[in-house]
Amino acid sequence: MGFIVLLGTLLLMINSVFLVNSSSSSSSGLSVNFYKRTCPNVEEKIWEVLVKKMKEHPTPNITIPGTLRLFFHDCFVEGCDGSVLITSTAENKTERDADINLSLAGDAFDIVVRAKKVLEESCPGVVSCSDILAILARDVVVWVQGPYWEVEKGRRDGLISIAENAQALMPPSDSNLTDLVRRFESQGLSTVDLITLSGAHTIGFTHCSEFALRINKSDPTLDPKLRKKVLGSCPFPKIDPEVAEALDQSSPMIFDNQFFKNIRQHKVLLTSDQVLVSGDASRRLVYRYAENQEVFFKEFVTAMIKLGRLGVKTGNKGEIRRDCTKFN
Repeated sequence: MGFIVLLGTLLLMINSVFLVNSSSSSSSGLSVNFYKRTCPNVEEKIWEVLVKKMKEHPTPNITIPGTLRLFFHDCFVEGCDGSVLITSTAENKTERDADINLSLAGDAFDIVVRAKKVLEESCPGVVSCSDILAILARDVVVWVQGPYWEVEKGRRDGLISIAENAQALMPPSDSNLTDLVRRFESQGLSTVDLITLSGAHTIGFTHCSEFALRINKSDPTLDPKLRKKVLGSCPFPKIDPEVAEALDQSSPMIFDNQFFKNIRQHKVLLTSDQVLVSGDASRRLVYRYAENQEVFFKEFVTAMIKLGRLGVKTGNKGEIRRDCTKFN
């Protein structure tokens, strides 16, 4: 299976310091054991789908960071309800096709669809697409040596997906700290959540267009050596929309605290990442995470669970989609 697969499988089985009590349930109506009777092997089946997909494309594989990003983009608009997965129709342009979401990885959508197909064979009409995405978001973090946590389940899939909503709510890559805090607070997330969840940028890539203006004007908060390097692949103004650079130039496919060290050294590409040290409180937290990976991991788990509770539909709200890409 390979070392990284074995490592991920081991982490899924052990009881780590980041484990949430498996019998816990939340005030949001979610529960770790939601599918205990109706689809008891749901997490194992989803993990098998990830293993199979990763065998098809050796690392670096955009499935890993892409899936984590997809979960965030889903939860930030209409709550964690799978609304970002819906394909546009002639009558409705959905979140997926909002300009700010056009760079979401096709492989991330694909693995959700694959997992849904497998689960429909063994547990038809039981597991929601939004729960599948939540479980996969945890699994991809584990895959790249990040922390493990128990995923709360019981979400139902939403019935609304509108591109304009995503465009209005999602923070753009040139946001300043004030705008980022405002957008997160509007979702019930704190400045601590903002800093912590931004740590997901320790893996993955960003298209040159997201930071083109910053490297063109020789931003004093950007390390000049990094600027020179990325100008080679992202020559301004002739930006290739398909070219991307690693968000973390040191360890782009390892989930660690290097992202925060990079911020301290002015070695991050996105304005919205560098501005995390423009406020006193936020800067102190960035420095704390840069100095202590264990603290970052613990807080990241807490923030991901909180993120996963945003705007969830439970009970008789929403639906369990038969196909994750369209409403029933």
